[in-house]
Order: sequence, then structure tokens, then C-alpha cells
Amino acid sequence: MKHLLSITFTLLAILTSCKDAKKELVNTPDDIDEKWMLGFDKTDINPIMTPDSTYIFHDPVTDTPVTWQKADVFNPGAIVRNDTVFVLFRAEDNPEAILGGRTSRIGLAYSTNGINFTKYPNPVLYPDNDQFAKWDQPGGIEDPRIVETPDGEYIMLYTAWNMDVALLSSATSRDLRNWTKQGPVFEDAHDGKFLDVWSKSGSIVTELVDGRLIAKKINGKYLMYWGELFVNLAVSSNGVDWEPTLKESGELLYSFTPTLNEFDSHLTEPGPPALYTENGILLLYNGKNLSGEGATTKYPEGTYCGGQVLFDKNDPTKMLARLETPFICPSLPHEISGQYKAGTTFIQGLVFFKQKWFLYYGTADSMIGLAVKD
Repeated sequence: MKHLLSITFTLLAILTSCKDAKKELVNTPDDIDEKWMLGFDKTDINPIMTPDSTYIFHDPVTDTPVTWQKADVFNPGAIVRNDTVFVLFRAEDNPEAILGGRTSRIGLAYSTNGINFTKYPNPVLYPDNDQFAKWDQPGGIEDPRIVETPDGEYIMLYTAWNMDVALLSSATSRDLRNWTKQGPVFEDAHDGKFLDVWSKSGSIVTELVDGRLIAKKINGKYLMYWGELFVNLAVSSNGVDWEPTLKESGELLYSFTPTLNEFDSHLTEPGPPALYTENGILLLYNGKNLSGEGATTKYPEGTYCGGQVLFDKNDPTKMLARLETPFICPSLPHEISGQYKAGTTFIQGLVFFKQKWFLYYGTADSMIGLAVKD
């Protein structure tokens, strides 16, 4: 989530894009029923998951045992299976390494109440001596987001990090424990034009069907909002291989961009899987405040808060409304300390469970928190 120093975009380009986006902004109250928004309250038990140095995994790359959860556990994806909440979380091994310099692996935990989790002893997805090593070594596998397809398959979107360029990648599973890596999602799109271009944070559009969030096809295609500095749209027939939407010039078509002097003045990064609703497609996203010129004074510089934006169902690249005030921000001690001290409530996992919405988020790149909506 925090490899921004490696991104080649300049601040000037960011500010210009934000300014252009402001012209397209449509406010909510007069045009759309405010019921399109979701509201959450942080649970009393918080954080719900913390680092643990007792978990030891034999790393196939170094052929040595590693305490794979010793440094941090954060940025979780979530899914409901058989009346149980499963969380796929990012774990880092070395607390002495700098930000962005640790190796990440994906762990799995389960809970029958959505709050108290039991972890499986070993990671379920990690760097290995395989054909994907050039993309996920040595930084590892980060920030899982997970959806279920109509036929019961699970698709995980994650960031492969080789400490040079971050690449949005995919993996598939039938049981959540055994995963097959599928490689970078844009490997073949537009003749490989975006294979080596920085990409992160894939949020596949889902729909609530019989109490479960299921990936939804629109006009025969799955949709995915993705990006880090800006929100982009991509389409796919299989949920694994994706094609970004482009302008006529061949450049990426930004569907949603930062807003100067607001909580999301630096970046707008997709959060959990988006929701197809009667009002439109609802995307919960992570907004970061700039540092210096263009930042808002309402929130600390560099802080990550959660926002909500609504897109047109008939034209998913068209923004209809944006929640002007973030609905979740760092406020608890562990959310403004740890690895990222500017403060983070990085929203990433969303499930509908026992007639409630459960929102799982990373706190300061170090622990996992929870907020719930009845």
C-alpha cells in the first residue's frame, strides 16, 4: 500500500488530474437518495488481529524457517463460506526492515462470529520457486481482495511486489486453502502494454445474492475498479485476465480521481469488492491526504481515511456521487502508531454476515480492525 516513492507520477500531474476531476463532481442530496451510502461503527473489540511471532513457516525460497507473522498483520480480504467468515490477511516477517522492505505472505483465518478468529498455521499464498518469482520476490504477496464467482470458485486479487514495480495479480481456489497463481492480470491486455506498469488494488463488482456477495457480470463481463493514485476500470470474461478501459489516445481512462483540499487529495485507491445496488455501483475506497500544497487541514497530512463513491450502472466509468466526508478515519491508538504512523484505516474486506455488514481494515500497516453496520 505504501510504495508511493517508487511511482513515477509527479505531484504536478496529480494536482492537475485532481483539478480536472473536481469539474465532474456531482453532489449527492439533490440527485440521489442518500440511502446509497453505508455507515459503520468500529467494534469495541479492536484490533481483532495482531502480529504473532509463534507462527513459524519453512520458507521455500530461503530454505529456512521464518516467523512469517512477527512484524505485522494487516490489509485483509474477507469472504463468507458455510456460515463462517474467512479472512485472508497480509503478514510481514521482519520488524527490523524498513517500510516496503519486508516480505509479505497471505494467511488465512476463520470465525463463526466475525470477530474472534482462528488462524491457520501456515500461509496459503507466498513467494515460491515458481514461474511467478520474478514478480513476487523478494517483496512478496500483498493486500488480498477476494470474491466468489457464480459457480463457486474464489478469485483473489493481490499485489505482487518484487521491490521494483508492483503488479496487480490473481489467484484462484475452490476451498480458500489451496490457491493457484494466475499471474499479473494485465499480462496479455492491449498486447502487453500494461504488464510492467505499476498496478494495485483490484475491486471486482459484486452483488448481494441470497445473503452472499457474488461477482456480477454486466453485459457478459466482470468489472473491476483498480489503481492507487487514481481509480480505473477494467473488464474480464473470466475474472483472472483483465483489460483496462482506455481513452482514444490509448492512455488509461481515469474513472475517479483525487479532490484537492479534501481527505482524498493525494490518492483514491479501491477498497473491498464494489457493490452493485439499485442506486448504482458503490465503491468503498481509501483516500489519502496530501502533504503540503493541496492537503486539507481537517485531517493530518498523509492520513488514510475511507470514502464512498457511486458509479452509474449503465456507464460504470461515470461517477454519480461522492461522499464528501470520510466515513472512517484513524482514531484509536493502534490506528495512528505502528508501521505507518501518519494513521491508517485501510478498508479492504467486506462481507454480509448474520444480517450485518462487516468491514475489515488494516490499521497503520500493523494490525486488523473491524467496523460493523446493522
